[in-house]
Amino acid sequence: MKYLLFIALGGACGAVSRYLLSNWAHELFQARWPAGTLFVNALGSFCIGAIFVLIERQVLHPDWRSVLMVGFLGAFTTFSTFSLDVIALLEQGQLAPALGYTLASVVLCVLMTGLSIHLTRALV
Repeated sequence: MKYLLFIALGGACGAVSRYLLSNWAHELFQARWPAGTLFVNALGSFCIGAIFVLIERQVLHPDWRSVLMVGFLGAFTTFSTFSLDVIALLEQGQLAPALGYTLASVVLCVLMTGLSIHLTRALV
């Protein structure tokens, strides 16, 4: 039961963080496509890689996985929002932005996770 509470608290913090950072990034980049969602997903992808290594190297206790990876980052990253953003672009007839956004999201998030794993392993 303790883990469920930790996951819920992490999830609440992740959801609020996603909302605030996504709106901030969208306004900052003034993009015609969902830059805020891409920013949050890339940042979340980087963070999950670093947390993975910190737990792997026993810098963080494995219990933090529930709070940070399942709770916080599970609510922080927004694949469902990403999917809806792509459909919205397609329904608006914006095929090129939809494809570009899809490609950028997948490539950037995978690269960010790999980069953070590499950097964190080098530092820890």
